[in-house]
Amino acid sequence: MLDAIRWDTDLIRRYDLAGPRYTSYPTAVQFHGQVGTFDLFHALRDSRKAQRPLSLYVHVPFCANICYYCACNKVITKDRGRAQPYLQRLEQEIQLIACHLDPTQKVEQLHFGGGTPTFLSHDELRQLMAHLRKHFNLLDDDSGDYGIEIDPREADWSTMGLLRELGFNRVSIGLQDLDPAVQRAVNRLQSLEETRAVIDAARTLQFRSINIDLIYGLPKQTPENFARTVDEVISLQPDRLSVFNYAHLPERFMPQRRINSSDLPSPAHKLEMLQRTIEQLTAAGYRYIGMDHFALPDDELAIAQEEHTLQRNFQGYTTHGHCDLIGLGVSAISQIGDLYCQNSSDLTAYQNSLASAQLATSRGLICNADDRLRRAVIQQLICNFKLEFAEIEQQFNVDFQGYFGALWPQLQGMAEDGLLRLERERIEVLPAGRLLVRSVCMVFDAYLEQQNRQRFSRVI
Repeated sequence: MLDAIRWDTDLIRRYDLAGPRYTSYPTAVQFHGQVGTFDLFHALRDSRKAQRPLSLYVHVPFCANICYYCACNKVITKDRGRAQPYLQRLEQEIQLIACHLDPTQKVEQLHFGGGTPTFLSHDELRQLMAHLRKHFNLLDDDSGDYGIEIDPREADWSTMGLLRELGFNRVSIGLQDLDPAVQRAVNRLQSLEETRAVIDAARTLQFRSINIDLIYGLPKQTPENFARTVDEVISLQPDRLSVFNYAHLPERFMPQRRINSSDLPSPAHKLEMLQRTIEQLTAAGYRYIGMDHFALPDDELAIAQEEHTLQRNFQGYTTHGHCDLIGLGVSAISQIGDLYCQNSSDLTAYQNSLASAQLATSRGLICNADDRLRRAVIQQLICNFKLEFAEIEQQFNVDFQGYFGALWPQLQGMAEDGLLRLERERIEVLPAGRLLVRSVCMVFDAYLEQQNRQRFSRVI
């Protein structure tokens, strides 16, 4: 079964390397400044001609309070008035993008992320959704996957009611840890009652799916207190869980400098936390989807994985990888056909570009034939834990073993170690290798040797 995982401590210690999360291939590290708005307009025209469905991502960068572990693109402010000028520029971007698309292209997926999207007032949320509906073909029959990230400290029953009214049917709730000492150490005080109230509201209002985010490896965490958090979360019965490994990179992310590194759990304790979490979630009926994600067996992700239709993009695991992904807002990334492009990550630069009636595209890349082939290989491995060579050969008109001949010794070594089964027709990632699937994918990454591995988190 796909949800079977075998814990092998020795194997984990050998293959727990730093590397990409492969929400894209090539990864965002390869983006460069030679890609700009002309390339984006060209890609949008191709999308319009092909009548491809759309996935929209909207980035709302504002947070009222800083969480010390956070590596997201955010603006910390108590001044709610800062949202209005941002929304004005965001609405300009929506209009500029939409006029290059066909109004009949359906938006199958919509996601608001951040930051804290509910930093916006109710009127601002209404205003933004009305503008999106005016310029894009949003579905009004509740059949789309329309999700939003929620901080329970910034939402109540009326907020949840508004979100449901506006068309959202999925929520992702940041929780991270319930232990008060851990919460104080990362400056995120959030009670179980606050979280439960938002979940109760979501269920009463018939949101389709509830996801909860947890992080292991935070300061003051121990295997015992994190296990208690996981038990409490299981009692909330979310449809999906994301259990992320905290990557302490204070040289890159300034808020992390406020974390006392001596308070961080040891690597051995982090491994124990992950192992116990997997045991707890498996016992509660959750399936391991891959890359920190768990879902109940009747969840769409679990079903898609069983049917080999699961995909992965900048929004993580998805059943909408066939859509063109359009990122809106500061730092947002788009994936349209073979184009990846990203808006400026600087709020002032983003707003100034749009104030001049110019899109804020700052960097990106256009995939070449080798990129497309390797992207397909990595997608199959990271989503299905299996790769049929014939499918790649037919799609790209190559001889798989001939094309990747130089990689064969590495793959054979992984097979001898028990990570995968290597046959003439396929690769299958074995139960002991599924937690380490990123390490398997790294073998096929043509750019990895040129990169500074310190930019990436470790696999476990």
